[in-house]
This record gives sequence, structure tokens and C-alpha cells, in this order.
Amino acid sequence: MPILKAALSYFAIVFTVGFLCGPIRILMLEPMFGPTAAVLFEAPILLMAMLYAARFVPRRLRLTPTSAAHLGMGFAALMLVLLADLGVGVLVRHLAFAAMVANFGTPAGRIYAALLLLFALMPWLVNRRARSA
Repeated sequence: MPILKAALSYFAIVFTVGFLCGPIRILMLEPMFGPTAAVLFEAPILLMAMLYAARFVPRRLRLTPTSAAHLGMGFAALMLVLLADLGVGVLVRHLAFAAMVANFGTPAGRIYAALLLLFALMPWLVNRRARSA
């Protein structure tokens, strides 16, 4: 249960940042610079949110400092992000599921996929010192 609580908190922090950046990326940056550049502009903001949340959440919730706990937190949070992205894409943006999957084949989609992988691994990556203590 602590891993799920940590995953939910990690997801909430990072998804909120992404949800706030999304309209700026879609409505302002994509028309001006294209989808790939827009994702590249957004990526550092998301990375900072991931770094912060991946360090803050396990400490705040006193998550057991093990690789299994950190990886569990990250990958459970990834599942939450994928479900939330699906919900936002289908319900808010009115995108077809096939179009959302096809987006991963574009340069912008591949950048986003790399960010998702980093999102899942970030708790494990940034908490190495806590695990070795």
C-alpha cells in the first residue's frame, strides 16, 4: 500500500505540471514551432517536476528505500499516467485511441515515450543514495 500511495502522489505532482503545460504546448507552441519543438520546450519543465517529485515523495511518505519500492512507485505511476493520458485524449481532446497510439511513431511521440520511460525510472535513479545508506 505505501508504494501505491507514493505512486499516486508522484503521478499527481507530475501530471498536474504536464496538464498545466499541455494547453500552452498545444495552443501556443505547436502552431508556432511545430509539435517536435513544442515537446522539446516542454520536456525540461516535466523533467524538473519528475526530479522534484521523485525525491520529495519517497522522503515525505517514508517509503522503504529499496530498488523494488522505487521501481514499483515509478511503474505504478506510469500506469496512472497512461490511463490519465488516455482519458484526457479521448474525453477532452476527442482523439481516437488509434491516433493516440500512432502519435508514438512521430518524432514528438518518441520524445514523449522517452519522457515516460524516464518518469517510470526517475524514483529509482534519484534515490540511489537513500538505498545505499
